[in-house]
Amino acid sequence: MTVELASQTFTAKDGRVVLLRSPQWPDLDDLLAFINSLVEEGAEILRDQPATRDEEAEWLGRRLAQVAKGEVVWVVAEVDGAVVASADLTPGEGCSRHVGALGVAVKQGYRDTGIGSALLNALISHAQAKELELLTLTVFSSNARALHVYERAGFRETGRIPRGLFKNGTYRDHIIMTKIL
Repeated sequence: MTVELASQTFTAKDGRVVLLRSPQWPDLDDLLAFINSLVEEGAEILRDQPATRDEEAEWLGRRLAQVAKGEVVWVVAEVDGAVVASADLTPGEGCSRHVGALGVAVKQGYRDTGIGSALLNALISHAQAKELELLTLTVFSSNARALHVYERAGFRETGRIPRGLFKNGTYRDHIIMTKIL
């Protein structure tokens, strides 16, 4: 049972046309370029080493299988034919099936244009339609831009793991945020 969001198009704050859609196998090279651009930039994501094409192909195969089984809802943002952002929603299981975990990443040069907020809002709407009651996400304490977007969307800090992240020789707190739907 594949769970996909309906594709939608909008105009970003900078005038670029953005297509939100479900990812597909032909996106492999775009997704590889996307993740490696985040790693190269030193973006505040958990991955800190570039991916090889084989690693990305293996990951994409697993991820698309999860989407097909309804274990994950995944959406990408495409601008001028290239993937520039990605977001996912993973519903909980068993006693936490009312909870969904979110993740959002936006490529440098496409931030502060409304793309991240659009992805976040699409997944929040999907979670509400699926009658999830609580959304969670984690974020680096030093990622002020993301914290602002999440707070504007109604997320609140509900936990903090001091020194929970170590990247580029620096410890950072790992913030847990939640939103009750």
